[in-house]
Amino acid sequence: MQLEFLGTGSGQPSKFRNVTSIALRLLDERNAVWLFDVGEATQHQILKTTIRPRKVEKIFISHLHGDHIFGLPGFLSSRSFQGADKNEPLTIYGPKGVKEYVQTALRISETRLSYPIVYAELKEGVIFEDKTFRVIGAKMRHRIETWGYRVEEKDHPGELLVDKLRQENIPSGPIFGQLKAGKVVTLPDGRVLDGQDYIGASQKGRVVTFILDTRPNDNVEILADHADVLVHESTYGAGEEEAKMARAHAHSTSVTAANVAQRAHVDKLVLTHLSARYVGPMVKTLITDVRRIFPNTTVARDLDIINIPFKKEV
Repeated sequence: MQLEFLGTGSGQPSKFRNVTSIALRLLDERNAVWLFDVGEATQHQILKTTIRPRKVEKIFISHLHGDHIFGLPGFLSSRSFQGADKNEPLTIYGPKGVKEYVQTALRISETRLSYPIVYAELKEGVIFEDKTFRVIGAKMRHRIETWGYRVEEKDHPGELLVDKLRQENIPSGPIFGQLKAGKVVTLPDGRVLDGQDYIGASQKGRVVTFILDTRPNDNVEILADHADVLVHESTYGAGEEEAKMARAHAHSTSVTAANVAQRAHVDKLVLTHLSARYVGPMVKTLITDVRRIFPNTTVARDLDIINIPFKKEV
């Protein structure tokens, strides 16, 4: 599981930061990529990566401001040009209006896609769940309807303790499969084996939370609770003047994000959606201020890749 930041700026693109888009790379987990927001030129940023558009199976839109969705029609069109077919559908999760926006853009441009799109209008709570992942959505506080997301990986079942089986001279074959399934097996020599005794501890799944544009609110901390990684907007840095601007424009500051990370007991905080004013020394000052509150913090840059390892068992 990896995060790849395709755009880390806010409002409009700058020389150093494109507007918001983040890829959650789940290639080992489900041979797929999920996108969180698709700002202008997202597909251009993808060209600088190893991401294949056909691998993108889900897109989660936080809200309908242009710096979060203007790249969506172009990406959808290119995915079609690159050969996605009827067996490679794409699901778009987002607030009311995202379906109208996409369909209007495609209709007016006379764009015909080679694959189906499924639109999932958001409701609070679990918005997606299968055997490997669950995604929870909750409303944020911004100038328009805005959502945050919590991606929860299901726990991985323990591995079969093959070495232990071999030490006990248990023959490989169908018996191993039955024990792996947790069944009780009687061997030809009369021994009775309980599969649970030959399965290692389960591996706890990972959690990633995405908070992209919001004023402080209770749902942020709920979504972030004990997350392995919290990706949080940081349109403004520390200081009273920045705090005033954040309140005026319905955004968060770096200090807000750090305090949430601390209270929610997250492992790592990644700041994104920075104002174009934060370049060079100002970025260094921003990260220094935040690390005084929450040391394990990084400021994402365009095309950064962050690995999300499993937690080691204590």
